[in-house]
Parts: sequence; C-alpha cells; structure tokens
Amino acid sequence: MKSVKVLLNNMTGRMVLMLFVLCNLVYVGMLMVTIPQTMQFANGMDLLDMMPMGYDVDYVSKLLTILGEEGRYVYQWRQIPVDMMYPFLFILCYSAMMAYVLRKIKKLRTSLWYLCLIPLIAGLFDYAENFGIIGLLNSYPNISLSLVSLTSVFSVIKSTSTTLYFLILIVLLLVWGIQSMRPKREQAS
Repeated sequence: MKSVKVLLNNMTGRMVLMLFVLCNLVYVGMLMVTIPQTMQFANGMDLLDMMPMGYDVDYVSKLLTILGEEGRYVYQWRQIPVDMMYPFLFILCYSAMMAYVLRKIKKLRTSLWYLCLIPLIAGLFDYAENFGIIGLLNSYPNISLSLVSLTSVFSVIKSTSTTLYFLILIVLLLVWGIQSMRPKREQAS
C-alpha cells in the first residue's frame, strides 16, 4: 500500500493526461467498434455490461437467445477481450487523476487519500462482471440463476462505484477551481 501511495504522490499532470488518453482510446474503441459489433445481433436489447441497474435471468436468457451463436461468439471473443483491458486502464487512470486533484487541493496526505481506491473497486467489479458474463455465455443454454444474480450484483456495484467516483471528482474539481481563483481575487483587491 505504501508503494501505491508513493506512486500516486509523484503522479505528474502529463502522466495523468497520458493515462487518460490511453484509457479513453480503449473506451471509445469499445463504444465505436466492439459494442456495436455485438449489438447488431441483440435486436435492440442492451448488453449485460451496459445495464447499470442489473438484470434478471429472464432478460439474460432472452438476450443470449436473440444474440444467437454468432452474436454470443462476438460478445465473448471481441467485446469481452477489449473489456478486459479497460478496467486495468480505468484503475490506473482514475486513481492517478484523483490523487493528482487531491494533491492540487492539498488533501492527498489526509484520509481523503482513500478516494483513490474507488476506481480499484469499480475495476475489480468490472472484472468480476466480465467473468460472470463469460460464464453465462459458456453455459448457454443452461443459465444459472445464481450466476445471473451474482453477475448482476457485480454490474450494479461497478456502475454505482463508477458514478460515485465521478460525482466526487466533479466536487473536488470545483474545489480546486475555487481555490485556484482565490489568490487571483486577493491579489486584485
């Protein structure tokens, strides 16, 4: 844990920007290529990893049936492999970004440091969700209620922690902006 703190303490703006660009190139690749490739088989249904409120066994059964053999193949062998890179990049990028902002507002060496772990939670649950989806794809047509329920919980936790992270980041960016404007106002007076 100490080495992670040291790494985050020494994160430069340039490093954060490079991680941000890399992470979001992969994300845009999923949004523009692999997700649409998979969704062309889904007949308008959302993919499981795109459902922040979760899903039930009926939905999963219907989706996997509609996808058909080719759609399930594309989901497992095109979308999921790219989505296995993304959580790692998400963890790196957004933990670094949180640390950078906390350092800028002089709060990195406080208990607020733990906010840097939220992307880790989101990323780990994204991996758990991906492995659950792989299990569902591999077991089709025998869909396990317990695996659907567990994977759905992983999806909800991933989405909730990601949303929480971005809300906190926005608040901290506002704090940084306000702090940055204060000295300028005081000098103008």
